[in-house]
Amino acid sequence: MHTALQLQKLLLAFTLVLMVAPGTLAQKATIQRLDGSRISVQEIERLVPALMDSAKVPGLALAILEDNQVRYVKAFGYRNVQKRLPLEPQTAMYAASFSKAVFAYLVMQLVQEGVLDLDKPLYQYLGKPLPELKDYQDLAADARWKQLTARMALTHTTGFPNWRWFEPDEKLRFKFAPGAQYWYSGEGLQLLQVVVEKITGKGLLQLSEERVFTPLGMTRTSYVWQPAFENNFAIGYMEDGKAVPKEKRDEAQAAGSMETTITDYATFMAAVMQSKGLTPKAKQEMVRAQVAIPFKAQFGPLATVVTDENKAIKLGYGLGWGVFESPYGPAYFKEGHDDGWENHSVAFGDRKKGLVIMSNSSNADKLFKELLEKLLGDTFTPWQWENYVPYNYSAK
Repeated sequence: MHTALQLQKLLLAFTLVLMVAPGTLAQKATIQRLDGSRISVQEIERLVPALMDSAKVPGLALAILEDNQVRYVKAFGYRNVQKRLPLEPQTAMYAASFSKAVFAYLVMQLVQEGVLDLDKPLYQYLGKPLPELKDYQDLAADARWKQLTARMALTHTTGFPNWRWFEPDEKLRFKFAPGAQYWYSGEGLQLLQVVVEKITGKGLLQLSEERVFTPLGMTRTSYVWQPAFENNFAIGYMEDGKAVPKEKRDEAQAAGSMETTITDYATFMAAVMQSKGLTPKAKQEMVRAQVAIPFKAQFGPLATVVTDENKAIKLGYGLGWGVFESPYGPAYFKEGHDDGWENHSVAFGDRKKGLVIMSNSSNADKLFKELLEKLLGDTFTPWQWENYVPYNYSAK
């Protein structure tokens, strides 16, 4: 039987619980940005649809990471506008060059196991001159192929173009000397895939399942189209709202064939941030600056125009990831672009915070600058270099 004093203490404790509980709930309904300020989930869910409407973005999914864990996942808008089908956290979306980050993670596992040396000439793994391979006969008259390494492929310093079919004659050739400078190249990643498959005796599809997707529980991710995607996948849309025919890729390509969901890719980002599957040494090697990027833009005619615009953030490239410095410590990022698709991801290692954005619209990159600032407090991502020009931007 309780005494009057015990009852008084119980009543006081209960009162304190009632006072603390609302604050605790409010805490759970907010996201902490890099500078310690907070944004409420309700504010996020008002802001994002309003921005999407302004920029004419039909569908957008995002994930926010705190303490190296997935903290918030939400999909907005439509995966199929014509059928009014909603975009969902489990909707399969084209990952584009997010594919490269996953491949880099896989490659670094081989490096830490001693299966692959980042600086050994790649042709030495093949047992024959590179031009003897069908896809590399164009290089027969240029012996610089002997210099190519895995590090060059991952840092985009092979000297190859992004894709050979962008060339007037669609032939593969060096645009720059290997190792001379950064020049974004899917071709470099594709060559590294050939080597990785040769030395492991396994295709990328099998390797990615064994080393990445299954261990991390990424059940709706693959480098090729899967029947399981049929019941819930997104269609891409161009700037004018025209639908892009869905490409269901049947060939695994390290540089850009992956299909994933916002849920799965956020899981992957969390794994990278936690160094899951990688030793601390391998993780650090992957996300440290290996080459500086002193150019005005990542793509197009400004990609070789030198500038000091990003000198303050020390813009550079690691192994499969872009990197920069901020007052909150180093950050690493990866984006993905194609007609009808825009994706971006960034992690601030010291603050254990990150953001992943995926969209089925070519207009979505016009929102990335504001989303990074409002949701994460990231005002450091080089949006002009990325060509993330806001929908309402006017140069002063």
